[in-house]
Amino acid sequence: MNIIAIYPGTFDPITNGHLDIISRASKLYDEVIVAVAVNRGKTPLFTLDERVELARLVTPEYSNVRVIGFDNLLVDCAQEQGANVILRGLRAVSDFEYEFQLAGMNRRLAPQLETMFLTPAEQYEFISSTMIREIAMLKGDVACFVPKKVHQRLIEKFK
Repeated sequence: MNIIAIYPGTFDPITNGHLDIISRASKLYDEVIVAVAVNRGKTPLFTLDERVELARLVTPEYSNVRVIGFDNLLVDCAQEQGANVILRGLRAVSDFEYEFQLAGMNRRLAPQLETMFLTPAEQYEFISSTMIREIAMLKGDVACFVPKKVHQRLIEKFK
């Protein structure tokens, strides 16, 4: 059975925590699709095209990972891509309630899709894109939290 996992998120920006999940998922699934969402509920720092580009720039070493942008319902995107697993990262217990609700709704909308959760390695548990953006905006050093190419783009954004 060919198992394709879709890992959705805003990835604004993609962090080392995201890469940890992607790296580990690439060993568990035949294919991993990093699906970068438009997310109308947020005002991203990077455009959708920039976020897709950054995700592609930092994932070339994973031959079974591809990056797409999407602007529709996650379950519809997953079905269009042939995915059978929705992959979600859980940083803390506080993430669980929201993610549990999402998993239930996605199961109701598309019963053939399974939701799987991965937790990041402990050194990445506290990293969030929101915190990275705020620290970078205030000229703090985020180099150890994001890939080098992302760090450079953050510096450029906040010049």
